[in-house]
Amino acid sequence: MKLYSINTGHFKLDGGAMFGVVPKSMWNKLNPADENNMCSWALRCLLIEDGDKLILVDNGMGNKQDAKFFGHYYLHGDDTLDKSLAQHGFGKDDITDVFLTHLHFDHCGGSIKREGDLLVPAFKNATYWSNDNHWNWATHPNDREKASFLKENILPIRESGQLNFINVHGHSTTPGTLTHHPSLITDNITLLTANGHTDAMMLPVINYNGKTIVYMADLLPSVAHIPLPYVMGYDMFPLTTLHEKKHFLTEALQNEYILFFEHDPTNECCSLQQTEKGIRQKDVFKLSEM
Repeated sequence: MKLYSINTGHFKLDGGAMFGVVPKSMWNKLNPADENNMCSWALRCLLIEDGDKLILVDNGMGNKQDAKFFGHYYLHGDDTLDKSLAQHGFGKDDITDVFLTHLHFDHCGGSIKREGDLLVPAFKNATYWSNDNHWNWATHPNDREKASFLKENILPIRESGQLNFINVHGHSTTPGTLTHHPSLITDNITLLTANGHTDAMMLPVINYNGKTIVYMADLLPSVAHIPLPYVMGYDMFPLTTLHEKKHFLTEALQNEYILFFEHDPTNECCSLQQTEKGIRQKDVFKLSEM
């Protein structure tokens, strides 16, 4: 097995929304805001080469939206999905599986591209993976979250016939406890589901060279979000996120998990340690350094 960090660019989001109830006097030291209170965040995906499988976990924002859309999110930097894949000798047609942690636009926007007036899969040879709980949530969105679920990113996946669902039923009866599930893609990947940020978000858990790496998606967008009160204003159920974080961090510390961050602007991975203030990052490093 080989793992590759795939950078698809950076974008900006409101710092207050990203850090919730934490005051700016504290979070601004961690990710300084610009004059509009916007902070820069990564769109970092993960490529997993395992046997004859080439699995892409999430795929960034894509480039099919109009200038007004990108004007809200300030997509910037030199990295693109195509450039990052090419750096490792791959192209979109090589991808066998696209694993979508959830269907917010910054995680699945690259799934679909425009060909003239048509919306078609950007990965023509891939199976796309979601789960029916989250798919139903995303295609019948609540008024608060619907701006994150764009039909042009989602519905063409099913219309293409390339969509498969992973069974994530059997959630824990203990509120805030993340649930482990097997994966249908490869024996070296299992899943955790979390429900605080959005319903049935899936986090890949990867067995890699004797280490366990967890792709954090939006449970922990960055190292700065490890302290328990640092919960995003975007989360649908912030108290659930709080409990999920506490449960996960305890499990991760006990089992020496490595955390891989999708949105941290500088840090790809970290290990954990117990401190007098609670569980915090220990070492930060790049995936390629493992």
